[in-house]
Formats: sequence, C-alpha cells, structure tokens
Amino acid sequence: MARALHFFLDVTAPKCFFEELPKDTLVVGHYTAEEWNDHRQIWEKHDGISIYISVDETFDNDHRVVSQRGGASGKFTFTAAESGDHKLCFTPSSNSGRSNWLSASSPNGGIKLTLDVAIGETSALEGGNKEKMEDLATRVRDLNARLNDIRREQVFQREREAEFRDQSESTNSRVVRWILIQLTVLGVTCAWQLSHLRSFFIKQKLT
Repeated sequence: MARALHFFLDVTAPKCFFEELPKDTLVVGHYTAEEWNDHRQIWEKHDGISIYISVDETFDNDHRVVSQRGGASGKFTFTAAESGDHKLCFTPSSNSGRSNWLSASSPNGGIKLTLDVAIGETSALEGGNKEKMEDLATRVRDLNARLNDIRREQVFQREREAEFRDQSESTNSRVVRWILIQLTVLGVTCAWQLSHLRSFFIKQKLT
C-alpha cells in the first residue's frame, strides 16, 4: 500500500502521525522538504534544510526504531518487529534566516513536507529494482554463455590434441614398421648376396 501526502511543519513541535502495522511489515518512505522563496515566489528545497525523522513503537514504551537526520530530500526505511501502532515524527530545521519558516501558521511559513510512504514495500522494491535485476540477469546469462563457449572451445581443443596425438602415434608406428621391413629386406638381400658370392668363389676355386 502506498500513500502520498504533504503538510506544513514548524519548529514548535514535530509533526507526527500513527500507523498500525502488522509484524514483519517493511515500510519505505521518501520525503522532500521545501521552503518558500520570497524572491522567486515558489516553494523550493535548498541545502540548508534538514529533517529529523523518528519512529517509535507506542506499544513497547515508545521504543525508538528509527532516528535519523537527512537533508531536504531523502529516504527512511524500517521493518515492524511486532504488530501494533508506530508513531512517525518529522522535525525540520533551516538556516535560511527567514522568520516565517519558524511557524507554519504564518503566510507561506514553515516547511512544506511532501511524503510518500509505501507499506508492505516488498513488491514495490521488486518493481523499483526490476530493471537492475533484469540487467544483472542479462549479464549473468551473457557470462554463462561465454563460459559455455570457452568450455566448448576447450573440449574441441582437447579433442583436436587427442586426435593429433593419435595420428602422430599411428604415423610413428607406421614409420617404425616400415623401417623394420626395410631392415629385414636389406638383411635378406645382404645374406643372399653373401651366399651368392660365396658360391661364386667356391666355383672359381674348383675350376
């Protein structure tokens, strides 16, 4: 559930409202604080504005779960630890020097606070971060695709290396066999020639 509202603050007392929250409910608030610019005749934010934000668990002796000071715009978030009423308070300050900012009852006085509160923010956060999540998912898919390509290339290289190794071993084996055959033929030829020469010389001696 989202709620947007604006109201005027003065320094006499913090502006508070109550919200009953179920246990484990995530609350995210965004705010913008503006002060009247007499010269430009508009409400606008400036660096001199600050907002103090507090959230108390009224059911637990006003146990404070949020205590933060921010600039003219910002964000606060908390999760309800237990079910019950929570008091959200906003207290402004400004260094502009305008006297009217002290009281919202003065003409164009006080600080104009625009507040956007999302209760049960899980889905809203998911929606707000959807693009980032999709971008991360796309990057992860790209990385996985590249890793798969690298793995396929490595498998292909290993297969080529294995094939080349098998071919080299086969070639070496054939070369060795061919050398052995040549040596055998050469040995047989030499033996035959020696036998032939021996017979020839024996015949020559007999004649």
